[in-house]
Amino acid sequence: MGASSWWLDVLPLSLLAGVIGLDVVSFPQAMISRPIVAATLGGALVGAPLAGLVCGAALECVALEALPVGASRYPEWGSASVVAGAVAATGATAGAMPLAGAFTVAVALGIATAWIGGLTMITHRQIIASFARPRLDQLAAGNRQTVVGLQVFGMTLDLVRAALLGALCFVPGYLLAERVNGRWSVPEDLSRAIVVTCVAAVAAASVWKDFHTIRGTRRLFLISLAVGTLMVVLGA
Repeated sequence: MGASSWWLDVLPLSLLAGVIGLDVVSFPQAMISRPIVAATLGGALVGAPLAGLVCGAALECVALEALPVGASRYPEWGSASVVAGAVAATGATAGAMPLAGAFTVAVALGIATAWIGGLTMITHRQIIASFARPRLDQLAAGNRQTVVGLQVFGMTLDLVRAALLGALCFVPGYLLAERVNGRWSVPEDLSRAIVVTCVAAVAAASVWKDFHTIRGTRRLFLISLAVGTLMVVLGA
C-alpha cells in the first residue's frame, strides 16, 4: 500500500468490510467473517496478504473468547478484521511479515473496532425492531411483500453499517500505523512476541473454559496440537 495512494483503498476496503460484516449475522454465515479469513482478505486487497494473515491469526485468538449466539451481545469481528488486516499491511510487501509498529496498531485497532462494531449491531437490531413493529399484523399473517421487504431492509442496513465502520476506522488506523512505523524502536521480534503472548493468553483462557463445559474438547485439543506441531516440524 503506497504512502501516496492509500486513500484509493478506502472505498474498496469499506465495500469489503460491508460484505464481510454481512456474513457475521445477516448472510450467508459462511465463516468468511472469522478474523483469520477477513484480515487476510483485507491485507490481500492492499497487496500484503501475509501481513493480513498474521494479524488475523492474532485476532482469532482473541475472538475465541466470545461465542456469537443469536441476539446476544458480542464483538463484530468481520469488518473489524478487514480493517486490521489492511492496517497491518502498512509498510509491508506482498510476501513479508508485518512491521512491528503496524502489527501492534492493527491488533489493538481490530479489538477496538470489533467492540464498536458490537455496539453498532445493537443499534442495527433496534432500528429493525422499530421498522417491524408497525407491521406486526402483516408479518403474523405471512405477507410475502412485508417479510421480504423487512429482510432486504435489514441486510442493506447491515451492509451500510459495516462499510461505514470499516471506512471510519481504517483511515485513522492507517495514519497512526504509518506514524508509529517511523518511530518504532522496540526490536521487531520482541514486539511480535509480546503481542502474540498477550493474545495467546486470551486464547488459552477461552480453551480452558471449553475444557470444563464441552465433552471431548481436551482430546481434540491435544490431537490438533500434535498435528500442528508435526506440520511445523516437517515444514521447517
